Amino acid sequence: MLSGERKEGGSPRFGKLHLPVGLWINSPRKQLAKLGRRWPSAASVKSSSSDTGSRSSEPLPPPPPPHVELRRVGAVKAAGGASGSRAKRISQLFRGSGAGGAGVLKIFAAGLASGANYKSVLATERSTARELVAEALERYGLTGGRGAGDSGCVDAYALCDALGRPAAGVGGGEWRAEHLRVLADAERPLLVQDLWRARPGWARRFELRGREEARRLEQEAFGAADADGTNAPSWRTQKNRSRAASGGAALASPGPGSGSGTPTGSGGKERSENLSLRRSVSELSLQGRRRRQQERRQQALSMAPGAADAQMVPTDPGDFDQLTQCLIQAPSNRPYFLLLQGYQDAQDFVVYVMTREQHVFGRGGPSSSRGGSPAPYVDTFLNAPDILPRHCTVRAGPEPPAMVRPSRGAPVTHNGCLLLREAELHPGDLLGLGEHFLFMYKDPRAGGSGPARPPWLPARPGAAPPGPGWAFSCRLCGRGLQERGEALAAYLDGREPVLRFRPREEEALLGEIVRAAASGAGDLPPLGPATLLALCVQHSARELELGHLPRLLGRLARLIKEAVWVTSSSSSRSHPEGVPEVPLTPEAVSVELRPLILWMANTTELLSFVQEKVLEMEKEADQEGLSSDPQLCNDLELCDEALALLDEVIMCTFQQSVYYLTKTLYSTLPALLDSNPFTAGAELPGPGAELEAMPPGLRPTLGVFQAALELTSQCELHPDLVSQTFGYLFFFSNASLLNSLMERGQGRPFYQWSRAVQIRTNLDLVLDWLQGAGLGDIATEFFRKLSIAVNLLCVPRTSLLKASWSSLRTDYPTLTPAQLHHLLSHYQLGPGRGPPPAWDPPPAERDAVDTGDIFESFSSHPPLILPLGSSRLRLTGPVTDDALHRELRRLRRLLWDLEQQELPANHRHGPPVAATP
Repeated sequence: MLSGERKEGGSPRFGKLHLPVGLWINSPRKQLAKLGRRWPSAASVKSSSSDTGSRSSEPLPPPPPPHVELRRVGAVKAAGGASGSRAKRISQLFRGSGAGGAGVLKIFAAGLASGANYKSVLATERSTARELVAEALERYGLTGGRGAGDSGCVDAYALCDALGRPAAGVGGGEWRAEHLRVLADAERPLLVQDLWRARPGWARRFELRGREEARRLEQEAFGAADADGTNAPSWRTQKNRSRAASGGAALASPGPGSGSGTPTGSGGKERSENLSLRRSVSELSLQGRRRRQQERRQQALSMAPGAADAQMVPTDPGDFDQLTQCLIQAPSNRPYFLLLQGYQDAQDFVVYVMTREQHVFGRGGPSSSRGGSPAPYVDTFLNAPDILPRHCTVRAGPEPPAMVRPSRGAPVTHNGCLLLREAELHPGDLLGLGEHFLFMYKDPRAGGSGPARPPWLPARPGAAPPGPGWAFSCRLCGRGLQERGEALAAYLDGREPVLRFRPREEEALLGEIVRAAASGAGDLPPLGPATLLALCVQHSARELELGHLPRLLGRLARLIKEAVWVTSSSSSRSHPEGVPEVPLTPEAVSVELRPLILWMANTTELLSFVQEKVLEMEKEADQEGLSSDPQLCNDLELCDEALALLDEVIMCTFQQSVYYLTKTLYSTLPALLDSNPFTAGAELPGPGAELEAMPPGLRPTLGVFQAALELTSQCELHPDLVSQTFGYLFFFSNASLLNSLMERGQGRPFYQWSRAVQIRTNLDLVLDWLQGAGLGDIATEFFRKLSIAVNLLCVPRTSLLKASWSSLRTDYPTLTPAQLHHLLSHYQLGPGRGPPPAWDPPPAERDAVDTGDIFESFSSHPPLILPLGSSRLRLTGPVTDDALHRELRRLRRLLWDLEQQELPANHRHGPPVAATP
């Protein structure tokens, strides 16, 4: 019974098949390597106080791209500041000024603690307000012994951006705040500090206050500014800009019926903390130098109707700022997304720029402060309710095309069609996220290489095609009914290696492929079934939802296992146990073993192909930071169960194949010991001779080897499995012949020089023939022990009598002491002559001679090792095999018929036929 490693809780084993030999197979599963890196979660903030030295900073927070060196803040600064660091400020990307990397923020206690007037906190560009609050609480000793990372402690306080001026008096007087803004937890205070400067006469600082008190003061300061009217619009605009550009949500101006202006939907507690740090060029360009403000106002006013004839009149400064926000200039060296439809006009921007090669859209989410998983990294925050924390990923490298990949369960459309897997994204394509957001992808780097017309634009705008085809034409691609029929006909008869199906048709399609392979219908190439099944796997991996592939693999593995079980059961019934069997001829061997060898060859290639797909799935998950996702872990478990079933199929077919071959050899091998190659008038054949030229006693054994070799070649069995198959056959032949040799020496005179020469000649002829068949190295390795035993018997009698036990043990080390003593003790020296005393074993080896076994064990063969490496299936380029193409066409029409059966009877029609040129 073959045995191997099995996963606990796996599927039931194949039925027992009793071998004449003890056969076991150890098939260690190929462990799917985890690709990608695991970046440790490190705090991005370290603090110091005004009365103590600064602490050393830790590495910048994750996730950096692969092969990027993480440096300390000092090392980054020494390496070139912002230009040498990956964490560049977005303001530097578009304005080219400022020194990025890290900075020191003074956080005032605002009466919360006594002692030092402020504490200095060292922060990076990506340090959030929540992280700085936690660090400041620890420095001020306000954690209450719970630790700075305690969520309840941090939630009670807020970091405020205060604007005020010193009171008149000596030394500047006491600070007096007139405007206060509460920073959202996700905002980056270091960027807020750099986005705008206070006007002359005003001062600005960060304060740590209780959250409730800070909210109250913010509303009071906001109301006072509105009532006073001085600097209120400018403060409001700067407030909105700093919040949006630093990662928070812009505060909408209050209007009638809006109360205090707090956004609805979350109780007003937080103002949409998930807007991206990299929002848009238009947002960041508004933070330009003050000397260009007048030019922007003039340009904005010149766009109004009648502006040339109108006289400049005093206008609210806030109106100028709002007008300047309409003057958007897209970047010229970076891809970006143009918003066509959003969710909240007050918070959405028009342009979203890709600042990295990989750009992530999502809603974000809070990170766990108790050692849980970090929050998903998001480049562009979208706050619609149907947007997932990590909704969609776009990769745009230096070379086109860009690739877009939706996250699991995320509703994404590409040019109006539902997107389930990764697809190419070209300039001008429409990308829909959820039910609210619609973007157009633009890439200025492509120049004029994009399509002349967007793919979603109708082919003939303004002119509807005549006839009923317009009613059934696709409004997204612009194809009419006739045009789509021609495209469908080209697909049904085409030679591209593509097999498209819907999930509801999957079971019927897989069952038809496996049924045709099991019955041998048609004239498919040997690896045709594996190729068709691999096309199904490839379609699921590329086109269908992410969770579909594991389910398809499980169903596919179960169908193959059932087919192999039926095949092996029918072969077992044809040879019932206990009934003498006639030795199989080479033709009979081919007929009996062909279905098993075909399944072994196809399952091996399919297993390698599926392993590649699973590795790709794991690699993509690691790149997107989803390696710990519970759904992904469940999918990988399903894939592992499917791979285990395919392993079991390979081992079962290998078991059945060697079972029939060894039973046939068992009846033909004794002729190698009994036949005489030196018959009258016979000439010994040379190396590479044909089977018909070999002595009659060797032809049956060599005929089995030849039939097995031809069958493995015709079925295109993997070379590694071919070697292991013949390795086991030679192992069995060596053990069977050696055991027969040991057994025959006990009953009657057999160990004679003349008989040994005949056996040696037969064995040499077999090895020479196998050498000519390309199996010489494997045969020499496994026939070594038999060759040594026969060589001992071929030693002339006079030379053998001169040898001692120690010299014979040195010359024939492969033989065990029991086997050597058995051959010597039964060697025929002549009538009445026994073995000389020199052949007696010493006392040290007497126990090994008395207790040792002279027979070879059939359970010591090498284990079966499944082939590693890439699959030999070729799924690129047109299908050149006519038989495979015919089967592919048949399956496509089968899917067409299944689709038509779901339609009403009056809507059904046959497959379209391509128009003749």
